[in-house]
Amino acid sequence: MKKSRLFLALPEYISTPDGMEIDQEGNLILSCPNFAQPETSGCVVKISKDKKVTKWFDVPVHPKTGKARNMGIVFGPDGSLYLCDNQGWSGEEDLAFQGRVLRVKADENGIIQWSVVAEGMEHPNGAKIKDGYLYVTQSCMSKVKDPSGLLVSCVYRFGLEETNVHITNTLDDPHIFTTFITQNPACQYGADGIEFGLDGNLYVGNFGDGAIHRITFDGNGNAKENTVFAQDQSQLVSTDGICKDAKGDFYVADFSANAIAKVDHITGKITRLAQSPDCTGLEGGLDQPGEPIVWEGRIIASCFDLVTDEGKVNTCHEMPATMAELDL
Repeated sequence: MKKSRLFLALPEYISTPDGMEIDQEGNLILSCPNFAQPETSGCVVKISKDKKVTKWFDVPVHPKTGKARNMGIVFGPDGSLYLCDNQGWSGEEDLAFQGRVLRVKADENGIIQWSVVAEGMEHPNGAKIKDGYLYVTQSCMSKVKDPSGLLVSCVYRFGLEETNVHITNTLDDPHIFTTFITQNPACQYGADGIEFGLDGNLYVGNFGDGAIHRITFDGNGNAKENTVFAQDQSQLVSTDGICKDAKGDFYVADFSANAIAKVDHITGKITRLAQSPDCTGLEGGLDQPGEPIVWEGRIIASCFDLVTDEGKVNTCHEMPATMAELDL
């Protein structure tokens, strides 16, 4: 397997790094929900090619909670940044069903304007854009009771110019694109990482199952089939963030196993590329990777380093927060 290296030790105002994007200037954009320091709120930073970290902006806080907890991010065609404000991730009662999707227009000096795309969400997590639509994973739908008793999660779809959509968190919501059931009773956490393949299909990680689903489209652009494309628990325990390289192969953050896996985009074969024991990240280890991205000829991983429940290699949170890198 490959060995990861330390990419960055992050500034002290970042405690929990998560989603990433690349801007038009080639900077790495990092979304920081900062769950590990509840007294702080979420921000977005720029990382230059020479590894200089600059805070780009503080994310607009929720008017009821006074916090922002931005996770997945994606740039729209006009340069706006869409953010999944996952208010409910921490489980705090007063943050339940306060999740939002935000659209932020910003320049080098910070935010110019922003708006709410959707609100009232339970657990918005990852985001991708294709053909005029924004696709957002929602990892938990506790209001939906499947006969199996297992967790239901979903992908929502929004028009890029929609605003102030109220999400009901029920199966009757017209913005639901497709749903998932997490079969693994030991890890009831659902739709998470999201990416479009070179084939035009949508690929979504079902976290608890360590599975990647492929969703095909019908002639009207609606979901046609939702099937498991790749699954091998010996190589991939959990599916958090997903990205692809120029050839179309996928890279997946294995949050539970402190690992990064590669998925062949043709065969679905999964190969674990790198794995770390419990670590601080400062020694170059994968300290609970939450999302990978291909940038400047290598894979960069944000290290979430916070969850310590059963089934996770990670045992505690340490500062400074870190990011790791490994060769393609």
